[in-house]
Amino acid sequence: MPKMKTKSSAKKRFRVRPGGTVKRGQAFKRHILTKKTTKAKRHLRGAVNVATADVGHIAGMMPYAGL
Repeated sequence: MPKMKTKSSAKKRFRVRPGGTVKRGQAFKRHILTKKTTKAKRHLRGAVNVATADVGHIAGMMPYAGL
């Protein structure tokens, strides 16, 4: 059997942390930042965990991630 392929879009967007959680970048931080308040942009900094309901979908897209 050939190996399963990882979705290229998923490997660019998600990283699996050692504890088994999946981290992702925040949305709404790429462009049109002039109309967003400083507080809103500050709260969009950093990475956050993916919701537990969505981890199963990510596991299907990344078969060798250990999820």
